[in-house]
Amino acid sequence: MKILAVSDTHGRDERLEIVVEQEQPFDYLIHCGDVEGREFFIEALAECPCTIVAGNNDFFSDLPREEEIVLEGHKIMVTHGHNYGVSMDLYGVSEEAAARGCEIVFFGHTHKPVIEKKNGVLVINPGSLSFPRQEGRRPSYVVMDLEEGEVPMAEIQYL
Repeated sequence: MKILAVSDTHGRDERLEIVVEQEQPFDYLIHCGDVEGREFFIEALAECPCTIVAGNNDFFSDLPREEEIVLEGHKIMVTHGHNYGVSMDLYGVSEEAAARGCEIVFFGHTHKPVIEKKNGVLVINPGSLSFPRQEGRRPSYVVMDLEEGEVPMAEIQYL
């Protein structure tokens, strides 16, 4: 199963449209929040099942704060991350995911891409397509290959 993970698009979908076109076909889209009212557009654009959570800038949104999903037998937590102190470190979000029995957690908020193992959990931040903050400030996203019984493989991609 090919998963496309993005975050922090902040209502600016031009780069997301490019990424969706480049990465098709994919089987599932995860958006880690700060869509700013664009969730229906993103779901239509993806043309596949999606998990989209609310970020700290998704005011008055009906999106869930976080979700737990199971894909290919892997339990995954999806959150924006701002409620777990991700701007300081990954401990809180990885500890919460581990406590829920999740082996993977996707989060956003920092606008900086990360793939790291912490507390036995694969911690993934796709960065931001609209407002990247890491050195070099290149828009980023993550592509994950997920198969039942196999170790998840995730890679940060840049535009």
